[in-house]
Amino acid sequence: NPQEIGHFDTAGWTSGVYILGSNAYVADRNNGLVILDISNPASPQQVSHFDINGYTRGVYISGSNAYVADGSNGLVILDTSNPANPQEIGHFDTNGYTRGVYISGSNAYVADGSNGLVILDISNPINPQEVGHFDTNGSAVRVYVSGNYAYIADENDGLVILDISNSINPQEVGHFDTNGSALDEYISGSYAYIADGSDGLVILDISDPTNPQQMGLFDTAGFALDVYISGSYAYVADSYNGLVILDISAPSSPVKVGQFDTNGYANGVYISGSYAYVAEGPSGFVIIDISNPINPQQVGYFNTNGFAEGVYVSGNYAYVADGDNGLVIIDISDPTDPVLLSDMFWVSLWRLTGY
Repeated sequence: NPQEIGHFDTAGWTSGVYILGSNAYVADRNNGLVILDISNPASPQQVSHFDINGYTRGVYISGSNAYVADGSNGLVILDTSNPANPQEIGHFDTNGYTRGVYISGSNAYVADGSNGLVILDISNPINPQEVGHFDTNGSAVRVYVSGNYAYIADENDGLVILDISNSINPQEVGHFDTNGSALDEYISGSYAYIADGSDGLVILDISDPTNPQQMGLFDTAGFALDVYISGSYAYVADSYNGLVILDISAPSSPVKVGQFDTNGYANGVYISGSYAYVAEGPSGFVIIDISNPINPQQVGYFNTNGFAEGVYVSGNYAYVADGDNGLVIIDISDPTDPVLLSDMFWVSLWRLTGY
């Protein structure tokens, strides 16, 4: 009997949220960046709002700055040291459609849609400079950086691996063209787990980034939109097929061990402890006990008023990206009885990021 404990409706259509301390930084598409004080999750308060010129798709916080993926407006850098009064301090207009950003060291790695990967030097955030660019063959939607490599989910072009040790001249060193549409990636150890749309879950061995090899494939019955790895299991948000649980202890032979038909449209999944938190589209938010992956059981449910696209869990709270219903904050300290803390109706969310 989950209970909504918080909700806040933003004026836009939020594509992402980043939680840092007592603040939530909300990428609110045409409404720009919204900063919320969530120190009291039952009563989230707008601290400030910055209306950017583009269509805000994602946000990454590093230090006192927010790096905003702003669609056709490129990358916008805001000084958020005073959350009540964010100030734009830098901007770089990429040639594509900025959908995601990852910060590592003094560089910003921008997934720029059909323009591929753009690398910006942000050592001086006031004046970001492009130092490198690689035009992938697909549409870069996600980027993850580990060591000297950038891993790009490139939609119809699969997974692209770039050597970024020389950021001025990134080089493709590895590529694997999956048969589906690479929509999400989870890098764990020497493997990349790809939510590959109609092709299900693809497991790639990336121990040699120059030669990624498909180790395993499991063709789920739905449309794989999101994946989360925990221990020896992969949890796949499989759209109309619900949550699919795969044993990946033998990556070459993933085995389906459990499934839960959520009766909705599983868009996003986040694992914390022995629970899976699933964003269920029009059906809201579902909590599933996965302590026995063979027999997952629903223990909590909350019917949000929007279209739950993504979920991020931090401590005792779940932050649900609920489409045009904004950001919904739910107290999950008792997973069998989630309680609404706040409903931020003016924050319209599309997806929550981070793993």
